[in-house]
Parts: sequence; C-alpha cells; structure tokens
Amino acid sequence: MSDAFTSRVLQLSTGTSERVVDLTRDCENFLREVAAGRDGLLNIFVPHATAGIAVIETGAGSDDDLLHTLHTLLPADDRWQHAHGSPGHGRDHVLPALVAPHATLPVIEGSLELGTWQSVCLVDTNVDNVTRRVRLSFLGG
Repeated sequence: MSDAFTSRVLQLSTGTSERVVDLTRDCENFLREVAAGRDGLLNIFVPHATAGIAVIETGAGSDDDLLHTLHTLLPADDRWQHAHGSPGHGRDHVLPALVAPHATLPVIEGSLELGTWQSVCLVDTNVDNVTRRVRLSFLGG
C-alpha cells in the first residue's frame, strides 16, 4: 500500500459513564507522523453501533450540553424496543443516526484544518461498553 493512504486504530477506555472524549490531539499526532506536510483528508470512524464522532467545542460546557441534549432527545428509559443491557440502552443504538460514526476533515500542509474552537470528539453514551476503537485514516497526495 502506498503512503497516499495510511490508517491506524486507537484503543480507548471510556469507562462506565457517558463521555465526550476529545480526540484532536490523537488526530494531530497521527497526521504529524503520516501526512508530512501534504494536503488530503482525515477520516475518523468508530466501528461501534452505539457511539459517534462529533466536531464541537470542548472545555467550555458544550460537551456537557451535548450529553444533556442527547438525554433530552434520547431518554434512558424503557421506551426502546432494543431492550438488552442497562436501562435505556436501546437509545444508544439510535445515537449514530444523530451523531454519525464518522467524520471526514480537510488536512492542509499536514495539519488538521479546524476552526479556532473546534475539536474532534468521540461521543459515547453506552455505559455497558468501556472499550472503544477509533480508526484514523489519512488519504493524501
């Protein structure tokens, strides 16, 4: 495989609470190793049926606001037909329809092209799955 496409899998422990995990530094470190000043695209993909990738501001409350909003839209109660796992686990399977399990972002001269306050985040509301994989893939010229 040429160096035009490179991929790596991150292993993350998200624990037993709902979390928004900032992956921006992991993405930047990956690009520093593989992009070498080139332009291209970074794809971030979480191969799980109960997690998503978001590009949001973190650290100023937006991450907590996102989790609160997801609670409002997807309550953790017994309304869900997908009913195994902890109470309300069915909502976790609906999450990727609202927070997609992937994002593709521009890479310019080897650096992730994000706005000033944007971060790349894993959104994980599934308290039953404490380990997550995230695949980072760079496609560049």
